[in-house]
Amino acid sequence: MTVNKLLHENDQRGRYPQSWYAVSADPLEKQVSLQEPIACDVCIVGGGFTGLSAALSLAEQGVDVVLIDAHRVGWGASGRNGGQLGSGQRVDQTELETKYGLTSAKLLWDLAQQSKQHVHQLIQKHQIVCDYQAGIIHADHKSGFTRETESYVEKLNNQYDYQDISFVDKDELRQRLASDAYFSGSVDIGSGHLHPLKLAIGLADAALKNGVRIYENTEVLGYERTPQRVTVTTETGTVNARQLLLACNGYLGELSADVAARVMPINNYIIATEPLGSSVASALIRDNMAVADSKFVVNYFRRSIDNRLLFGGRESYGYRFPEDIKSFVKVAMLQVFPQLDGVEIDYGWGGTLAITMNRMPHLQQLESNVMSSSGYSGHGVGMATFAGKLCGDALAGNLDSFNVMAGVSHKRFPGGAKMRSPLLKLGMMYYSLRDKW
Repeated sequence: MTVNKLLHENDQRGRYPQSWYAVSADPLEKQVSLQEPIACDVCIVGGGFTGLSAALSLAEQGVDVVLIDAHRVGWGASGRNGGQLGSGQRVDQTELETKYGLTSAKLLWDLAQQSKQHVHQLIQKHQIVCDYQAGIIHADHKSGFTRETESYVEKLNNQYDYQDISFVDKDELRQRLASDAYFSGSVDIGSGHLHPLKLAIGLADAALKNGVRIYENTEVLGYERTPQRVTVTTETGTVNARQLLLACNGYLGELSADVAARVMPINNYIIATEPLGSSVASALIRDNMAVADSKFVVNYFRRSIDNRLLFGGRESYGYRFPEDIKSFVKVAMLQVFPQLDGVEIDYGWGGTLAITMNRMPHLQQLESNVMSSSGYSGHGVGMATFAGKLCGDALAGNLDSFNVMAGVSHKRFPGGAKMRSPLLKLGMMYYSLRDKW
């Protein structure tokens, strides 16, 4: 049993990072840390979208749930990400069809569509104010991608009966987006963007109202299990439960070697400009849509409710964040919007997410009474939240949809524990160079 270094390397204990999200959200009242032995039906480790969604789903079915987080709810990637609620899986349908066949690809598409609907249902049912806005633009950074994008939009329209997405050529894209960096793209009005930390806090509030016991500032050191019970050990207490869900994503640490071999933590970064004013912000991105581009190391950006530009991109693969996140990400922002040179950057923050080799979520039944869900690969607003529901359903006895996602095979990252991070860094450097070429 060891302390998880990822949980402490870049952050102060029990405090959200100095992000625009943290300063613009009303915080949840702090929950106490666990100080004694307790018992419950289901213990959930991790207070992000997956853990909170699973806890809420189970509590609404009358299950006694304890949720533990080493810091605060929404402290990790769930409260730091780009806030894009996208369509489909992280991998496009053409690739899914090639890997798994048309029938399975359509099942995975349907689940992804359900993930968006589930987020909307949660927002409406629990009256969560999280600044949702419709629309995501996918922008091609190479002219050679134009025909591929046009064909893919036709595929979704015709084969998947998805009519909310349309192709845009360079002229129309330039009208929507004040940047010369892109050549074509698509507009998906069935997707959108929101304030992720407000969503996480709203889910936590709903979970508390439904009887979930949440313990913050409670780091899990390990667990032991028998076929009947699982004992989760924290720094100052224990939880004895019938079932356990590991919902840790990039902060899993050593809680499961089998999952850790297939799910890699990486760091990603976001900056927020000073308020630009409504006219300048509207000129940058018309219609207040979010944008994600076609680079392998994706640039993603959108307007905030107070007319800042939130710009995310660039990655690193060690424990430590860069010393100057603002300058680190500003380089990428100015490549897209050179007209913002001279604009002040008010906030810069990093977060640790988790990727898999195939960029698909990794849901796994580890033991008869232990489950794990992680590896959303930058597509977690919808899929992590929905995966929580799938895990909740599975823990309550309905494994149908969980088994569809769990049926997606995941390879181990090469190199073992010591070499996988350096090898990943080399691979990502290659793709970064390919983006430039």
